[in-house]
Amino acid sequence: MTPILLAIACLMVVTLGYGGLCVVSPFGDCRRCRGMGHALKTDRKGRVKRGKDCRRCHATGKRIRTGRRLYNRWARIYRAGTAD
Repeated sequence: MTPILLAIACLMVVTLGYGGLCVVSPFGDCRRCRGMGHALKTDRKGRVKRGKDCRRCHATGKRIRTGRRLYNRWARIYRAGTAD
């Protein structure tokens, strides 16, 4: 197999794998709060306490994946274009 065909095959596997991941699990953990929905703080004694709610994910701890966001946008445009 030539290197070009191998690169194309690898790219296809990665793309289809990410597409499958977006179908099976459209939401991933928020990168800022690491899926907890809030920040962690320590008090004066060094004990871990709950901090403020995450503003990025609105305290859900989840975010929509980029591939799913693109698919949703494409589907919305398609539906709007084919509506009577």
